[in-house]
Amino acid sequence: MLQDIILFPGDVNFNIGLGKKNISDKKIVDASRVVDADRFISKLPEKYETTVSEKGANFSRGERQLLSFARALAKDPDILILDEATSSVDPETERTIQSSLKILTNYRTSLIIAHRLSTILDVDEILVLKRGEIIERGSHTELILQDGYYSHLFHLQFKHQNGARTYVK
Repeated sequence: MLQDIILFPGDVNFNIGLGKKNISDKKIVDASRVVDADRFISKLPEKYETTVSEKGANFSRGERQLLSFARALAKDPDILILDEATSSVDPETERTIQSSLKILTNYRTSLIIAHRLSTILDVDEILVLKRGEIIERGSHTELILQDGYYSHLFHLQFKHQNGARTYVK
């Protein structure tokens, strides 16, 4: 899944199921509910039959992201690669996306590329890259306790929140 979400001509149903016959309407709706996309889809004039305009221009960035999450969940891949899944969205949408990410990445191998560290706080292992090289690796807690580059970035991103310096799981 790329940070620039690709939506196709057709309706919401087609975009989630990618027109595949082996992905039923029920599976599409179920996947949408799990990632909380059904919340806005159910408010659309024609719900799952609502036409998607060119490049999904009739949806917000967060809605397009949730549609792509529903698509991934409906397809149920063994491996998931996410590139900047929470970039360029407002804080409320980011919370919804992060909640959906936990469900989407559960029980599957996932590679998450992120600059927003809030996206990766709960992952098993973090690889910190600088100039194309891995400079640190470990869990969030391990990296915070190392007080290295990751810890520095974390404190910069969360300095506005009380207790950020002590956020250790």
